[in-house]
Amino acid sequence: MNTKARKILIVDDEPNIVMSLEYTFKKNNFEVFIARDGQEALDILKSEVPNVIILEIMMPHVDGYATLEQIRKEKRLSQCKVIFLTAKNKESDIQKGLLLGADAYVTKPFSLKKLVEQVNELIENKSI
Repeated sequence: MNTKARKILIVDDEPNIVMSLEYTFKKNNFEVFIARDGQEALDILKSEVPNVIILEIMMPHVDGYATLEQIRKEKRLSQCKVIFLTAKNKESDIQKGLLLGADAYVTKPFSLKKLVEQVNELIENKSI
């Protein structure tokens, strides 16, 4: 899957965060998809296979944990890298996220620059 356009799905219900992430990743040559909750994300994933999914945990309808569980059940999404981006910073939350199959766990507040670096690293280090 070596197409030029790198795709990222941002799943968060916080408009300010979505706006800054969308702007930043578009500036870094990503095709950006936005979902406001887990159900919307799962709907987008029926037709798109992003390189990376940035996922908030605390959202209405379907939370990030449940969303990730669904993503990890889909064979065709197995190459997607998932980063939890959340205010939930307890060790137990982090452990749960990683156990469910997240590739990284970033707590808010966060550095946009570091997040972009992390996303690029995940894409470049993906096992072939």
